[in-house]
Amino acid sequence: MDRREFLHLLGMASVAGMPLPLSAARAEQAAEELYDAPAFGNVSLLHITDSHAQLRPIYFREPNVNLGVGSMAGRPPHVVGEAFLKQFGIAPNTRLSHAFTYLDFQRYAPIYGKVGGFAHIATLIKRLRATRPGALLLDGGDMWQGSGSALWSKGQDMVEAAKLLGVDLMTLHWESTFGQDRVKEVAEKDFAGRIEIIAQNIKTADFGDPVFKPYVMRAVNGVKVAIIGQAMPYTPIAHPRYFVPDWTFGIQEDNMQKTVDAARAEGAQAVVLLSHNGMDVDLKMASRVSGIDAILGGHTHDGVPTPSIVENAGGKTIVMNGGSAGKFIGVLDLDVKGGRVADYRYRLLPVFANLLPADAEMEALIAKTRAPYESKLGEKLAVSEGLLYRRGNFNGSFDQIILDALMAEKDAEISFSPGFRWGTTILPGEPITMENVLDQTAITYPYVTVTQMNGSQIKQILEDVCDNLFNEDPYHQQGGDMVRVGGMSYSCDPTATIGNRIGDMTLKGNPIEADKTYKVAGWAPVSEAARDAGGEPIWELVARHLRTKKTIAAPKLNLPRLKNVDGNIGIAG
Repeated sequence: MDRREFLHLLGMASVAGMPLPLSAARAEQAAEELYDAPAFGNVSLLHITDSHAQLRPIYFREPNVNLGVGSMAGRPPHVVGEAFLKQFGIAPNTRLSHAFTYLDFQRYAPIYGKVGGFAHIATLIKRLRATRPGALLLDGGDMWQGSGSALWSKGQDMVEAAKLLGVDLMTLHWESTFGQDRVKEVAEKDFAGRIEIIAQNIKTADFGDPVFKPYVMRAVNGVKVAIIGQAMPYTPIAHPRYFVPDWTFGIQEDNMQKTVDAARAEGAQAVVLLSHNGMDVDLKMASRVSGIDAILGGHTHDGVPTPSIVENAGGKTIVMNGGSAGKFIGVLDLDVKGGRVADYRYRLLPVFANLLPADAEMEALIAKTRAPYESKLGEKLAVSEGLLYRRGNFNGSFDQIILDALMAEKDAEISFSPGFRWGTTILPGEPITMENVLDQTAITYPYVTVTQMNGSQIKQILEDVCDNLFNEDPYHQQGGDMVRVGGMSYSCDPTATIGNRIGDMTLKGNPIEADKTYKVAGWAPVSEAARDAGGEPIWELVARHLRTKKTIAAPKLNLPRLKNVDGNIGIAG
């Protein structure tokens, strides 16, 4: 698809009634300016990650809290709002500032429209590939999970979309929560000869053999390029172990160095890591492993427009993170000369659905795969009076709805909800549908639990999760956000050490007592015992709660009182 064909399609879309900002002419101009990404060098890699099964365009609000601590404080990705715009030289009140920050989201979302959608991603990828012969499309994982249709089809809707999109290589995270047998089935049948799953850090639990290829070598315009895979290291800890009983994961830094060295020995002129570590882990790994030219990262959902350059014993590594929810496509162009990367160009392109015509073939596939579920997904449960979103270190307004529903439906004093970073956004006045609820809850271990916990146990849970988020060593972070808490209040010092971050715990104004027992409702347990107990799926509980309410007022977020974060540019608003 060349420039003329692209603009012709855009014009036809406006005639057909596709919403465009202000006018078709201005839309064409905006699209041409935004997606004018001239090819560079002789090797091109296109990168998508963490799309979380969002086949259709969505609204997605970026966080206003993304705190970094220790050496991570004040550096990307831990920059939000106006500080983010200043850091990356983005003008305020523009299409790009809307894409990359939370600023005035409610004001600009109706103007700039929805983002992502695989039919629109397909159009942009075709355009980029038209000027980049041999370009490889890499998926960083978390594609198969995050929607009702993906859950009910065991990820098959996304498998078909990945094939049609032309993905070449991918690595894993949430895909593994469909179970190791399902992942292998897709790899050996659906993907055979088309898409390669790569992961240097997934081994068999018995003999330590590789489950997937650690890397693949591809010739791109005569250049030998090695793509190494790195699956989410803490998969069996962050999720139930019973999904992958025969696999081990981990960061495996030493093995990463051996893998890089093996690729170089095989003649690789460029080595790229397709990672699901999270950006802080990638930055540390880049400083300690030599020979990686570039890391295309995911997991922490950070949309970072400019790479970080990390020095190591062997030279320098450029580190990128590609956002989430189908909102961005990363474009990495490498100029390889004399057997090494001499120069590069990188752009992280936001996918604005109203600037990109839907690819007809992908749109037809999406309609077909969603057809069996449309009626159930489309059920209107209530109307939201406020903006509902998830992303943020400590809470989101849709998380608050889940917390309130748990306490109300289970008559609990306190509620916990996982700090997942996926989940779409709903504008004020929009209906909350069953699909919206599933966008926040569609997992394979959705069981609701009610537990009697004493104050010491509650504090221990909060301390453990907080350490996963704010440990000063990135290798000890798991990449999620803080557990969301309903009913009780507490304070948090992200700069403290484990055991000392959580304090001032109260319930209805009274201190939480270490030996006193409280009724706590939650969901997403990782134990086999909780699975066997068979609690109801969280989406059924939330849907029931919303049906009785009809109208949902903007929820008041239950947020901790933060300590020692003054001046930290990872928090705003």
